[in-house]
Amino acid sequence: MDVSVISIDSGKVLDVEFMSKVCRLCNSKNKKLNNIHNCAKHIGSSGAMEPLGVYRIFERSVEMRKLQYVNFFGDGDSKGYASVKDIYGKNTVAKYKCIGHIQKRVGTKLRKLKSKRKDLGGRGKLTDAFIDKLQNYYSIAIRDNVNNLQGMQRTVIAAFFHCCSNAKQQMHGQCPVGPDSWCKYQQAVSKDKIYIDKSKGFPPNLINIIKPTYMKLCDQNLLAKCLPGKTQNSNECFNGILWKFIPKDVFVSLTILRLGGYMAVIQFNKGFQGLIDILKHFGVTVGVLTLKGFSELDEIRKTDSKRHSLTVAKVARKKK
Repeated sequence: MDVSVISIDSGKVLDVEFMSKVCRLCNSKNKKLNNIHNCAKHIGSSGAMEPLGVYRIFERSVEMRKLQYVNFFGDGDSKGYASVKDIYGKNTVAKYKCIGHIQKRVGTKLRKLKSKRKDLGGRGKLTDAFIDKLQNYYSIAIRDNVNNLQGMQRTVIAAFFHCCSNAKQQMHGQCPVGPDSWCKYQQAVSKDKIYIDKSKGFPPNLINIIKPTYMKLCDQNLLAKCLPGKTQNSNECFNGILWKFIPKDVFVSLTILRLGGYMAVIQFNKGFQGLIDILKHFGVTVGVLTLKGFSELDEIRKTDSKRHSLTVAKVARKKK
C-alpha cells in the first residue's frame, strides 16, 4: 500500500510512505537473514495502514521537509485525518473535502432515494439524466463561489429550483440577476426579452419529495469544507502512474513496491526528463536518442492531458 502527500497548490508529490503486511525475509528458510534483517512489515489490520502511513508522513514533515501541513484534503471515508489533526498541536490541521466527492454525493443520495421510492421512477420523473444535471449544477455552484460560503449556499439552492423549472412553472427567483447571470431566464429578463424554457423540469408533486434530501447537501457545515474549491484529481493521476509501474492486481515485495513507487514519483513530478538525473547519478551516459525519446514521451503526455481536459472530451466520457 502507498500513502502519498501531494501539494494542492503545485500538484507535486511531497512525500510518500510504502507499507506491506508481508516480508519475504521473515519467511525465508535462511535463518541468518531471518534474524538480522530490519523488518518493515506492517503488523495489524489492513484498515490501519492508511492512518499509520499518514501519521508517519506528517510526523517527519518538520524534521525532514522543514514544513507543516495545515490543510488535509480527503474523501468522506478517509481515516487518515483523525490520526494527524492534533499532530502539531490541538486542531492544527484543518480538513477540507474534495469537491468531486461532494458532487458525487448528490447523485448517490438521489439514486438511493429513487430506489426506495417507486413513485420517483419513470419517464418525466427522477431520471438519471435529471440527477446528472443537478449534480453538475451543484458542482458549478461550488466552483463559482470559492471562499464565499453565503454565496455558495445561495447558489446551490438556486441551482435546485433552476433545474426543476420549466415553461409552466418558472422558479428562477433565487437565480442571480443581470446580463452576466448563469441563468438564461434572468439574462432574458435583464434584456427585456421573453425567455422560452424548453427544459422538461420536474413535476411539482415530486419536488417536495426530493427537496429534503438535496437541502441536506446545502448545509453550511458541509459546504464550508468545500470553500477552497479543490479536488483530489492529482492524487488519482499519481495512482494511475504508479499502477503502470506496479499493477495493483500483481503482488510484489516491499522493495519492488518502493522502487516502482519512487520511479512513479519522479515521473509524476518531472516527467521522463526526471529519469535523466537518475541515470547520470549512476554514471550512465545518456545518448541523444534517449534524450529525444524522453522528450517525445513528455510531449505526448502533455498533449493527452490537454485533450482530456477539453469540454468535448469530458462530455464524451460521461456518455460512455
